[in-house]
Amino acid sequence: MLTLRPSQDRGHANHGWLDSYHSFSFANYYDPEHMGWGNLRVINEDRIAPGTGFGTHGHRDMEIISYVLQGNLAHKDTLGNVKGIPPGDVQRMSAGTGVMHSEFNHAPDQVTHFLQIWIQPDRHGIPPSYEQKTFADAEKRGRLRLVASPDGAEGSVQINASARLYAGLFDGTEATQLQLASGRKGYVHLVRGELDVNGRPLKAGDAVLLDGETRVALASGRDAEVLVFDLAP
Repeated sequence: MLTLRPSQDRGHANHGWLDSYHSFSFANYYDPEHMGWGNLRVINEDRIAPGTGFGTHGHRDMEIISYVLQGNLAHKDTLGNVKGIPPGDVQRMSAGTGVMHSEFNHAPDQVTHFLQIWIQPDRHGIPPSYEQKTFADAEKRGRLRLVASPDGAEGSVQINASARLYAGLFDGTEATQLQLASGRKGYVHLVRGELDVNGRPLKAGDAVLLDGETRVALASGRDAEVLVFDLAP
């Protein structure tokens, strides 16, 4: 089964300082048909206005990934991390028993555009931890680069969840496939551009949910950036 989730069907909240699109139920957006997919719980596409951001707030028992598309996301947490997250970096925070953090856009004249991703963990009550790595465009060009996994394979950030996250850049004749094991779910989120996924044309913000499929086939990209998830059911 392959289900298209058009960009315009997502939840939307504009708070002035924050313009956010929700792929799954989040905060004041509730849709019982979209509570998550497998162990993927949240994908929020956030744009933070210059000089604003999320004040200090807490999380627990969740794997949180930030994927920055434009600008810089300033991160500070109670683990002692004070980091800037630019495009090309993947940040992973395992909230575990609890962590407090803030996220700001300190630029005076540029919006910070990023994806906030939550994945449900395999185990609760673990010590909180943080990891951040850079993945150059060349590593993602015409292929799917593993950027998050439960075992840190291929230099990916390590998450406490049965999920693998891949990032890719596709244009023109560039194409690839990802095999999905029996019983796994797939989720494809098109970050920007246009791309065919298993023969279905997607535009920026669109997603495809896969259940019972054996592969994800990507082709006919037009300045496309894509995230592909291999998920526990």
